[in-house]
Amino acid sequence: MKKVIYLSVLAAIFAACSTEPHYVVKANIKGSDSLTFVLQKRDAGKLITIDSTLSKEGVFKMEGSVEFPEQVYLTALNTRNRTTFFLENSEITITGTLDSLFDAEITGSKTQDDMKSFVDLNKPLSDKYQILLQGYQAARAQGDTAKMSQIKKEAMDVEKEMTGLQKEFIKNNPSSYFTPSLIRSLSYEMNSEEIEQTIAALDTNVAKVPVIKDLKTRLEAMKAVSVGKKAPDFTLNDVNGNPVSLSSKIGSKLLLIDFWAAWCGPCRQENPNVVKVYNEFHKKGFDVFGVSLDQSKDDWVKAIADDKLTWTHVSDLQYWNNAAAKLYAVNSIPANFLLDETGTIIATNLREEALYNKVKEILEGSK
Repeated sequence: MKKVIYLSVLAAIFAACSTEPHYVVKANIKGSDSLTFVLQKRDAGKLITIDSTLSKEGVFKMEGSVEFPEQVYLTALNTRNRTTFFLENSEITITGTLDSLFDAEITGSKTQDDMKSFVDLNKPLSDKYQILLQGYQAARAQGDTAKMSQIKKEAMDVEKEMTGLQKEFIKNNPSSYFTPSLIRSLSYEMNSEEIEQTIAALDTNVAKVPVIKDLKTRLEAMKAVSVGKKAPDFTLNDVNGNPVSLSSKIGSKLLLIDFWAAWCGPCRQENPNVVKVYNEFHKKGFDVFGVSLDQSKDDWVKAIADDKLTWTHVSDLQYWNNAAAKLYAVNSIPANFLLDETGTIIATNLREEALYNKVKEILEGSK
């Protein structure tokens, strides 16, 4: 009798284990016989292998579990063929051919379905944007600046529509595990208050995913460098290897902390605007403190000379690991912070005419 009870307990334990949330990925990829497939995810900028298996006549299966739905890559090893999808604890089927693995049919993942639904909604705008981009490149090749300006304006209007579509999806889908991906994408254009409100509206479980946890950490950093806050001090080396602190530059009526890099196209396009403001208002109390996210000192120094950036420049040549960029929660460049003579942040991310107008307003209004 004791043995029967013992076996019954074991059976119950195994039954409980088998019902734990887990995923089963079943694939049928034509043309992939005897190929090794790897399932990977991106973590801290690196691809981490979750699982691997050998296909037999194009058929294979992978099993495991994930805490939250997450975007992964399925790659045929030693080839360039891969597809990406949202992995979650469900039965997921992948059907396709090796040569067009990127276009494989994926079913069984609700989060993947949510993403596809959004992509389909966004496609008309995305197609329109691509056509405008091609037109811009053609106009640029012909040196047609008027056409370039017109297309740029139209493209900005499309970008606004795309942003509106993302915001609408986020608002209407607070319990979708695809929503955090959109929030992360939009967060580069949002201030701390907007990010906080967006996160607060999420379903409790969705708000626990790593993407949102990382955003919350970034949010705290953003709050520390928001308008009205004292700019945190930092020290980096100039082009000659001499340490220069932010605090040593504070005292001008206005100081612009300008985050940029030689490799950043939008930064190089913005540089002439900063030069214009500097040349016109430097003698009236405007100064710039350039912080580069470069890795190559030669490229950094050359860009300074080529763009005629005659103010103080510093960098630790650590790319996105730049200490000042992390301190100021900078996740895209160009980015800037305008400080008054006390070192208080009075404006952020002023571009083109907005920078000129703000500086002119403050300095000419202070006479």
